[in-house]
Amino acid sequence: MSLFDLSNKVALITGASSCMGAQQSKAGASVVLLGRRADRLESLSQELSDLGRKSATLCADLGDISNLDDIVSAANQPFGSIDILCNTAGVNLRQHADTVTSESWDQTLDLNLKIPFFLAQKQVPTMQKKGWGKVINVASLQSSRAFANGIAYGASKGGVAQLTRAMAEAWSASGVCCNAIAPGFFPTELTQAVFDNTDLSQQLAQQTAIGRNGKLEELDGTCVFLASHASDYVTGQVIHIDGGFTAK
Repeated sequence: MSLFDLSNKVALITGASSCMGAQQSKAGASVVLLGRRADRLESLSQELSDLGRKSATLCADLGDISNLDDIVSAANQPFGSIDILCNTAGVNLRQHADTVTSESWDQTLDLNLKIPFFLAQKQVPTMQKKGWGKVINVASLQSSRAFANGIAYGASKGGVAQLTRAMAEAWSASGVCCNAIAPGFFPTELTQAVFDNTDLSQQLAQQTAIGRNGKLEELDGTCVFLASHASDYVTGQVIHIDGGFTAK
């Protein structure tokens, strides 16, 4: 058995129509691509097919938790039960604390924190039956640091870090490892405003130990590690992929 081989595993990736979710889909597992934008999902599925990878698309809105049972049922149809859950969907409205509303707060906390837990809660029982499974959440630099216009997002990502530890405590003894990645600044839709501002982008790059911002493919190694047998004794951890941003 190759420690990093995912060819016999099935992964569900939320937010698959976005940059980070699309990147995670290329790790080697059979993947169910869940997102809101059908055209992007189909394009990604074709790209994976061209690489000889198996994929299925599931166009759904995780913003409505009442749809979750139907989403879970549909996700388990194409390739069988899910082995790896990547909770990658997220939102960052970038509102100043003075302008956050109850509605925008709920939107952020629901998608970034509530949905990852309840989606995992519904998928974990089938993982437990097999005695093996992986949950990969997405934390952030804002899990431990404050950024401007990020009070709701930061609260949600701080919650993701603790949620990951609590998930690990609850489920790891039955074979389900739960970890999170905490990316630094990578070119994604959520960070487009940063990369559109050359001065800000360069300033953030200089705050890293490496001296530059990240490339999407540099997420691959850690994600494959956390999704594979290579990390079977790693759980409850938040791994920063940030070029040493949090080391300085």
